Amino acid sequence: MDSIRSSQITKAIQRISESVFVGLCRKVGTSQVVAMRRDMMDIEEMVLNPMITSDEFSGMLSGSYKEGLRLKGSDIDTMYWPNNHRVIWDLSQSQYYNTQRQTLILCDCSDSPPGFTLLYLLSPSMYRQIQRACVRMNDRYYVSSSKYTQSLIYSFPPPYNATLHGPCASGKIGTLEYDYAFCFVSDFWPPSASPWIDRCHTWPKPHVFDDIVKNGCHFVAIGHKLRNHEDHEWRISFSQAEQELLYIMNHCQFLTYGLLKLILTEIINNRVGDDDKLLCSYHMKTAVFWVIQQNAKPHWCPQNLLGGFWVCFKLILKWVYEGFCPNFFIPGNNMFLSKIHGVKQHQLFRRLSKLYEKGLAFLLHSPSIRSFIIDVLYNPRNFICTDDHTLISEDAFDIYLFGELKRFYIRIGKVDIQICIRYLHTIEQMIGSPLLTQYQVIWLQNMTARVLQYTAFIIPDTPDNKLSYRADKMSCHMLKLAAKFGCITYMLYIAMYYYKTLRYTEALSIIEIIKVKLAQPYVIYRSNVDTEMYTEAVGIQSWSTKMRQALALHIRLHNDIIYISELIPEQQSALQNHFLLLIVPPFILLHMLEIVCYRHVDTVRVQTALDDLQNLVHYDQGQYIPLRHRHSSYIRLIPLQYRDISWQILGICQQVTGNLQAALYSYQQSLRQEPTHKIQTATEMRILSLSMDSLN
Repeated sequence: MDSIRSSQITKAIQRISESVFVGLCRKVGTSQVVAMRRDMMDIEEMVLNPMITSDEFSGMLSGSYKEGLRLKGSDIDTMYWPNNHRVIWDLSQSQYYNTQRQTLILCDCSDSPPGFTLLYLLSPSMYRQIQRACVRMNDRYYVSSSKYTQSLIYSFPPPYNATLHGPCASGKIGTLEYDYAFCFVSDFWPPSASPWIDRCHTWPKPHVFDDIVKNGCHFVAIGHKLRNHEDHEWRISFSQAEQELLYIMNHCQFLTYGLLKLILTEIINNRVGDDDKLLCSYHMKTAVFWVIQQNAKPHWCPQNLLGGFWVCFKLILKWVYEGFCPNFFIPGNNMFLSKIHGVKQHQLFRRLSKLYEKGLAFLLHSPSIRSFIIDVLYNPRNFICTDDHTLISEDAFDIYLFGELKRFYIRIGKVDIQICIRYLHTIEQMIGSPLLTQYQVIWLQNMTARVLQYTAFIIPDTPDNKLSYRADKMSCHMLKLAAKFGCITYMLYIAMYYYKTLRYTEALSIIEIIKVKLAQPYVIYRSNVDTEMYTEAVGIQSWSTKMRQALALHIRLHNDIIYISELIPEQQSALQNHFLLLIVPPFILLHMLEIVCYRHVDTVRVQTALDDLQNLVHYDQGQYIPLRHRHSSYIRLIPLQYRDISWQILGICQQVTGNLQAALYSYQQSLRQEPTHKIQTATEMRILSLSMDSLN
């Protein structure tokens, strides 16, 4: 009887594991979705690196987004280091460098804990930032980590509205967090990480192992909090190695990491103050690395997902009990030492112990996967398909893919013609490469369209009639090319350009074409799509065709560029608050263009267009003006709330058509919304102007 009961329990756990596997594929992504995300992040890094770096600096993307995750709290980290500085571990390694061109820095680990080091400058640096960051100790000049970060944050292009946070310049674009970390690089593997080399018997495979060791390591500008040299020490970083290890995980192993991150966010750290969030996703990642390498769970498959998760969770519990979390590459580096000790350590252990005592039932506290466990418990005989290719429909995958395309933006300070030319030149060099994946090709196509429309609006104007004619012709050609390569709503940029150049009739004709295209039932806007109609219209077509015929995206107005003169105060207000873009629902912008154009050619039809816009803003329930993104696993770079700009545009249209009382009401409504676009200054100025007019 005991053996029968044990067999039944094993089968039940296997079925629950399969169901959770399916749930995680929907939340985290199937292997196909994760591969697509990584491919797009790789091509983005290849294209953007020449823009965000220079002859002096190199950069590398890292963080959860680079890994392929799109969970709440996922971020993009970018590491930067000077090209002509190299860190060595002993003086004999200097023979590999031309010291006339390379400034060498020597590691001094003599008085630092494992995983940390001081950086001793062997020869003067040509960079003022590094010169200012040097401190004198024991008749040597060391590069101070804290001084280096402070000297660089104001001289290197950080994220918009960035603030200094630890070793990084941190900022936000919408809800996505960006960290820019200032580093140094070494071409050599750290001697203190040599034990890791001895452990690599079965994982990773030799070719991956060789690649990791060959790429050396980085040094991040943060010291050990419990030592005397906190402000001057540097932490040894293995971000590049960790990225390679994540890429070679099978999908079940990667989902185990995703499940640990979900449990951390939704259960362990849920309703806990920031000071009490002692565990972080890096601890989760480290646990998965150790379990895989030690072969503690040999069979990683959907039926065994919860078994692998449980092994990792018990390892974390053991670490908390002992107060020692060994770094995967340098085990002597206790990653709990500065934060998880004393009373807080005991409190965390008790909290985790209570979860452990509940067994796998504690997963029911996770909103993301609860329903998948309950479904198996209530329907134990239901068939569960874990085949990756059948877990996601064509239209659902396309929504994920198009979600990735939304995330790209021109991320360098003020957009100018030279930057756009460099983008286009970089794309031209890549197009046609046989090494590109199908995902990277569609990413490049979308990027080409976006850069073309940026370029069209910033071609310099000139008083010379002949040159002005050529510039106008070039802008029109670029916008038509962008519309040819890009999605449906890229045609709106043509209409904006026609309006800007006083060609109102031409703009209205484009608007009518866009209306017809957007009215098709198979069009994807956000996650809204008629699946049957979509499959019938563009099913099995290339992604290029799908994007051009069936995708509508938000309109991004770069605040350095004038598109519609009526929106200049809003763009200026946003820029003052370090906000790069106005992101407008296409249906809102379409009606606005219609109204401002009809003012000049057909005053009778202005009121009809205004009524359409008013009905849309007043009565839309999130279909055309997003309230909140429905799928937390989708990319959340762009703002999640658009009603501030929508009410503002309605007010502008009412004001220019003479309906001042209605305009005042709309501006007041704009102020009551979530201040997504940071346009409150413009709103308040417009309200003040209307109030002054009414007094006069």
